[in-house]
Amino acid sequence: MTIAGKLNYRFDQVGSYLRPENLKQARAAYDEGKITHEELLAVQHTEIKKLVDKQVAVGLQAVTDGEFNRSWWHLDFLGQLGGFEFYDQEDSYKFHGEKTRSTNIRLNGKVHANLEHPFFKDFQYLQSIVPEGVEPKQTIPSPSLIINRDHRSDLWSEYYATWEDFLDDLALAYHDTLQHFYDLGARYIQLDDTTWGYLIAQLNANADNAAARAQFEKTAQDDVYVINKALAGLPSDLKLSTHVCRGNFKSTYLFEGGYEAVAKYLGQLNYDAFFLEYDNDRSGGFEPLKDIYNGRNNVAIVLGLLTSKSADLEKVDDVVARINEAAKFVPKSQLALSTQCGFSSTEEGNILTIPDQWKKLALIKRIADEQFV
Repeated sequence: MTIAGKLNYRFDQVGSYLRPENLKQARAAYDEGKITHEELLAVQHTEIKKLVDKQVAVGLQAVTDGEFNRSWWHLDFLGQLGGFEFYDQEDSYKFHGEKTRSTNIRLNGKVHANLEHPFFKDFQYLQSIVPEGVEPKQTIPSPSLIINRDHRSDLWSEYYATWEDFLDDLALAYHDTLQHFYDLGARYIQLDDTTWGYLIAQLNANADNAAARAQFEKTAQDDVYVINKALAGLPSDLKLSTHVCRGNFKSTYLFEGGYEAVAKYLGQLNYDAFFLEYDNDRSGGFEPLKDIYNGRNNVAIVLGLLTSKSADLEKVDDVVARINEAAKFVPKSQLALSTQCGFSSTEEGNILTIPDQWKKLALIKRIADEQFV
């Protein structure tokens, strides 16, 4: 059940999983100073081992640590990258019907790779427990989460003479980070990205405002520049994918709109695979896949046709019909299947149970086995 190109997997998963209750309790106890970091790690490692075993049992050939080492899908990584710090902002992310905690990150110096980043040790633990024939998959947020997003790059002029110098350092920090993961043995890394969902919303909202639209188009161009510069020159056997997300918190979302507004930019990104949300009407139609795929027969499109936001199981015939519809724009040989997002982008998790998430993945495996022979 392989796919043309470097991705290899027709059945894949974005990365995060629902946290078991004892892990949540251990993290809370650590935050309150009731247990040591070593005691937290012991619980974390035990639960990651159980999670890896479950992923292998459900048929995944590439497995993650479920992001069990994180509170947030993005901030835990970004806040420990060289040149950034955590801070408590006055407001928080406003999802539809929910608000997140008020943590954010900001620049506090020149950007550089942190080769002592705790994510490296986390990867090494995952690597040590993955059975032979199964691949450890590392997920990190995209550098685009910093560029003109949520005040994270506002202070650039305090440390750089030009915006371009800042972008170049950001790209280099990511390049060096990805190379270090490779040096530790990583061969499959996914960069998660809500920026394109944000830009879809902004470009659509400003369709009649040329000045505002130009501003967001410049951000999109800067994102392409930084991402491609970060990826350039990495080893050829490193698989690099991205997940384009519209927000995932307690089964709610941030953005909506089809891919039309950003398809030409996604089509320029030098990833091996694109995980794309297609679990509801907010995602639009499949027509933009033609521009995202952009005639690249070494690129995979991973269709997120089944939702991670609900325990409801999709009808097989409906999913198959949508695969066939997508195949009008991308060769079926280049398609794969996943949920539209992870199950727990933050430690709070989506509104379903742990058994529910495994039922969802078992359904995806069944459909992928039948459709991608």
